[in-house]
Amino acid sequence: MRKVMIENLLLLWLAALPLMGSPGPATISLAASGSAFGIRPSLGYLGGIITGTIAVLLLVATGIATALLAHPIAGQVLTAIAAIYILYLAWKIATAPIRPASKPAHQTQASPKAKAPDFRGGVMLAIANPKAFAAIGAVYAAHAIAPYSAWLDNTLKIAALALVIVLVNSLWLVFGAGFARLLSDPRFGRIINILFAALLIASLAMALLSLS
Repeated sequence: MRKVMIENLLLLWLAALPLMGSPGPATISLAASGSAFGIRPSLGYLGGIITGTIAVLLLVATGIATALLAHPIAGQVLTAIAAIYILYLAWKIATAPIRPASKPAHQTQASPKAKAPDFRGGVMLAIANPKAFAAIGAVYAAHAIAPYSAWLDNTLKIAALALVIVLVNSLWLVFGAGFARLLSDPRFGRIINILFAALLIASLAMALLSLS
């Protein structure tokens, strides 16, 4: 029995990692924030993304997400909120100041408008992120770890997918921050920031197309 559960858990992770970790509004925004502002200033945003995505996971697990998205107005409102915030975030990333390589991100003198996105923004984007509902819903419905016990199965899947959420989002932030060393050159730094902003808008467009 334990062997079967471990095998089912591994299959769940194998499906969840590429699907939930693929480029999307949340993951691209974390990479963009890490690139433009650094890891430390973006930790609050990371916490918000993780918290909001786990909330989506719980909505999926309890069936609330299905009822919510089935309502035409509720689904449209969530999509509109995500779209507006992502466009704002893309502008913020594209116009972020290029910090000198000699100064850590937390020591950079910048205006209030140049601050990294915060915890509340991360929660809002994650909860309104259409990709999160689609990816988590697909993985959650298609796999079972302990099919003989609904309570145990749901508990294990929530724990397993929560771990994936923490891992993939943290890695995307670290990946984006890896570009920070290249941003000491103003011209190249601006190009990278604009590229991430464009990728963020593209991820939004792809998420919206997948819903149509």
